[in-house]
Amino acid sequence: MVFYFTSNAVSPAAFLYVGKDKVENEELIKFGLEEDFHVDKLSSAHIYLRLGEGETWDAIPPELLEDCAQLTKANSIEGNKKDNQTIIYTPWSNLKKDGSMAVGQVSFKDPKKVKKILVPNRENAIVNRLNKTK
Repeated sequence: MVFYFTSNAVSPAAFLYVGKDKVENEELIKFGLEEDFHVDKLSSAHIYLRLGEGETWDAIPPELLEDCAQLTKANSIEGNKKDNQTIIYTPWSNLKKDGSMAVGQVSFKDPKKVKKILVPNRENAIVNRLNKTK
């Protein structure tokens, strides 16, 4: 089951997609929704952001980036418990997946197309707001 969230941090609202587990992450990876967010160096859900018409992955508004990063952190069993977690994001087209990788694991075709966001701590107000749209 894929979970759908709406971020009202921007207008018009943005749509986020999250797989329930690593198997569903694999399906989301296969079908290529726009931008992929996940916790760097830890197991986490892959959060996919559907960009609006004319929007680009390297110009996502800071408020929307914060929503994506907080949702990503909240959906990592280990990352959710730790402060100062790095969330990485890249265009879907930059994800690299081959048969030798574990389910849900990805790499990148071009490391220069990977951006990072530091999440100092979980912001419950943001996570709760997003969970209400689930």
